[in-house]
Amino acid sequence: MQFSESWLRQFVNPPIDSEALSHALTMAGLEVEERRSLAPPFTKVVVAEIISAEQHPDADRLRVCRVNAGPNHSDLQIVCGAPNARAGIKIPCALVGAELPPSEVGGKPFQIKVGKLRGVESNGMLCSGRELGLGEDHAGILELPKDAPVGEDLREYLHLDDQLFTIKLTPNKADCLSLIGIAREVAAITGAAL
Repeated sequence: MQFSESWLRQFVNPPIDSEALSHALTMAGLEVEERRSLAPPFTKVVVAEIISAEQHPDADRLRVCRVNAGPNHSDLQIVCGAPNARAGIKIPCALVGAELPPSEVGGKPFQIKVGKLRGVESNGMLCSGRELGLGEDHAGILELPKDAPVGEDLREYLHLDDQLFTIKLTPNKADCLSLIGIAREVAAITGAAL
């Protein structure tokens, strides 16, 4: 069975960290087979809004976007090849210095630097879900809800620092086949209120 730690903590929130919670569950007979982050590590990726998107002067498939990525990055020029790059959408923006997950297993993280694409300077990268390790969609930029706060760290906005637990249940623990059952078990073994 799989569940997210944040979802469990909505029902019962013992004053222990993820590692201690994993150990407590295993000692109670709910063997934790795996505990992993919901998303791979990446840094300096924020919610941003495309202010304008103009055709690149020397490339048919590139757009030169003006992006507001928060108070310290209110007017970035970023060259983008995504077909859905247009003014008014909220998107994930990797700032210069950002580190994105490797594109292949065992690869090295990808560092964002100031660069030129066909002679036009680009100060960051507008990201698809696949580039952030959040799915396989690579058809365009990941579009965020219109109410997403510009400048907020994407990991915080999407709650990506959560842990996903996979537990192995034995036949005598059928009461733990639901999240509320696991929450009751955690409350019993830690003394936390349910």
